Amino acid sequence: MKKIRLAIADDHKIFRNGLKATLEDCADFDLVMEASNGKQLIAQLAATTPDVILMDIKMPEMDGIQTTAWVKQHFSHIKVLALSMFNEDKYIVDMMKAGASGYLLKNAEPEEIIEAVSTVFAKDYYFNEHLSITLIKQLAGNTQPGNAPQSLADFNEREIEVLKLVCQEYSNQEIADKICLSVRTVEGYRARLFEKTRSKNLVGLVIFAVKTGIISV
Repeated sequence: MKKIRLAIADDHKIFRNGLKATLEDCADFDLVMEASNGKQLIAQLAATTPDVILMDIKMPEMDGIQTTAWVKQHFSHIKVLALSMFNEDKYIVDMMKAGASGYLLKNAEPEEIIEAVSTVFAKDYYFNEHLSITLIKQLAGNTQPGNAPQSLADFNEREIEVLKLVCQEYSNQEIADKICLSVRTVEGYRARLFEKTRSKNLVGLVIFAVKTGIISV
């Protein structure tokens, strides 16, 4: 099985070394890059592209929010997993808006970090309880069903069906099996959903589905 290529961007060397030790203990991971700020990370991306970046939010010179936005603009396939000491809604929301696919506190147990990396690589996102609550509250806001800026008339029945299953955390393979399509066809539907909803990541799809009343929370 292909190893997940990882990068770490964090200005605290002691934490970075501890995180490296955790990740290197997992046989499924290959740590290919580390940086102490966003500028260093971006400079290295010209030569090496990881699958997942563990991104600190507060860094000198170029912080995690700015760096995440740059990465998603230039390397949209790279998943960003935010790491921070801040258990505050504002930081989570800012990172999600920049394009991050998940959020972890730095005091997370090694098992949770490993699970988060594996999940964000396989499913494009990682939700923990706090992240889910924050996204619903801050990003979906008080918009009532049917008042979203885009009409559901722009979506056919199959697209809505796939969107519902995506929001229920089914993988592409599971969706394909469930509605008798090929994985490639499901991937095509997902790509169109991202384009039509103008979402940067799966978090955006979930928020769109909440706002339009496709799913309830």
